Amino acid sequence: MTDSTLIETARNSKAWPFQEAQRLAKRLHGKGGSGKPGGEPVLFETGYGPSGLPHIGTFQEVLRTTFVRRAYEALTGEQTRLVAFSDDMDGLRKVPDNLPNQAMLHENLGKPLSVIPDPFEKYESFAHHNNAKLREFLDRFGFDYEFIAASDRYRSGAFDNALKNVLAHNQDILDIMLPTLRAERAATYSPIMPISPSSGVVLQVPVEIVDAQAGLIRFTDEDGSVIEQSALGGMAKLQWKVDFAMRWVALGVDYEMYGKDLTDTGVQSGKIARVLGGNKPEGLIYELFLDEKGEKISKSKGNGLTIEQWLEYGTQESLGFYIFPNPKSAKQLHTGVIPRAVDDYWQFRERLGDQPLEKQLGNPVWHLLRANERHGGVETQGAGDKLPVTFGLLLNLASVLGAEATAENLAIYVDNYLGTSTDSPELNRMIDAAVAYTRDFIVPTLNKRAPSPAEAAALRMLDTELGKAPKDASAEDLQTMVYEIGKREEFGFENLRDWFRALYETLLGSEQGPRMGSFIALYGVEATRKLIAEALATK
Repeated sequence: MTDSTLIETARNSKAWPFQEAQRLAKRLHGKGGSGKPGGEPVLFETGYGPSGLPHIGTFQEVLRTTFVRRAYEALTGEQTRLVAFSDDMDGLRKVPDNLPNQAMLHENLGKPLSVIPDPFEKYESFAHHNNAKLREFLDRFGFDYEFIAASDRYRSGAFDNALKNVLAHNQDILDIMLPTLRAERAATYSPIMPISPSSGVVLQVPVEIVDAQAGLIRFTDEDGSVIEQSALGGMAKLQWKVDFAMRWVALGVDYEMYGKDLTDTGVQSGKIARVLGGNKPEGLIYELFLDEKGEKISKSKGNGLTIEQWLEYGTQESLGFYIFPNPKSAKQLHTGVIPRAVDDYWQFRERLGDQPLEKQLGNPVWHLLRANERHGGVETQGAGDKLPVTFGLLLNLASVLGAEATAENLAIYVDNYLGTSTDSPELNRMIDAAVAYTRDFIVPTLNKRAPSPAEAAALRMLDTELGKAPKDASAEDLQTMVYEIGKREEFGFENLRDWFRALYETLLGSEQGPRMGSFIALYGVEATRKLIAEALATK
């Protein structure tokens, strides 16, 4: 496939990353434009507030931005950059309950995160600790990014010219912001927040601009003294919406997405960016995650699902797959969605190699395989990959094994099913996840019931037929056997669904279950006959 073929196909793709990339390309190339001035790489940005550890929201924002970035590269052939920006000059406003050294943190409320001691006592500051965790987090998933800390830019003077620009347009920014604020907040609002020379706290006080070009400001400190000091070199911090706009202009950001809860921030920051001589970047406003009750996920409520939980019960690829579709629609995020996400990922991955290019560009796996630097540029890496068993089947096997469900035992069953030993990292990861998921969410809910007289008769026939089955009977042959028994009139099943439900509820203790032929082939004919005998022995 040539680059020109990919570009032409990408221009017509309806997949949302390409729709976003097409909008960005139109902006940069419209009216005879040829991309960024001087051929600079197109800049994508994602932000992080280091008052807490990176979480699933951080992951989805970086991943979705990367989807658009890679789509833009495919569409245009141009170079791009992704900046992960940490706003570590922000003042600590609230102490999270789950951190050590609570007293020390309370003593430092209001100070920039980058100067507060690390409560874990591992890094030079609280922000350095969380910034390191962010980088470990992003590296773990193989993202290609450049890390920028606000504290480095402010203190090194790299933002000094941008800050002078803000000071020069102080009144213009006030004219934008004050009408959006409550009277009490407006009374103390200033676009720039000085850092107190006495306490080190980021102050929310009115500020007088003494000399914008020199960066000189005047304000009243916490002790009542009037202070005249520079706003440059890390001695002040911009308000969030102003900072957002300043960053866009100073760094030359072309694309940044953010959550629905920041919709107003995007509007006001866009106006401020224009005042500062720049433009609001292209971007997507995505919907937020919901819990299984449809309520907004809140870190303080603890009703969400963490990255660690997903990776314990599922796989990294399945998380990316679940996040991919419809970013403008809210998604429920809870453990119940994991099994289907794992299996759906592999179904789409298997199809990829046989799909024409236009279908590949709409396949989530195409985007996932290009999302990090290990896979960048390989359009169909992993195409046609297929695992010998589904995650759902592994869950059913583990639920039947119960207390004996270990990764080693499941691997033995899979090896017996395949007739050979397999050493697939993906399959081994799925086996580990299946054991954990079954242990915590399936086994506690299992409840086998006794079969009805008609169901018992059908089970006895199944047992007899299994006894006659050849040792090398395939999953398809076993499935046909189960079908034929369910269709016999003497057992009185209105449809095959009733027969399979009976099998699931009497043999597995669940209302839903696997393709029975595949389950019997994996679990073993004789082991299945023992399950039938146990079911027939119940009353």
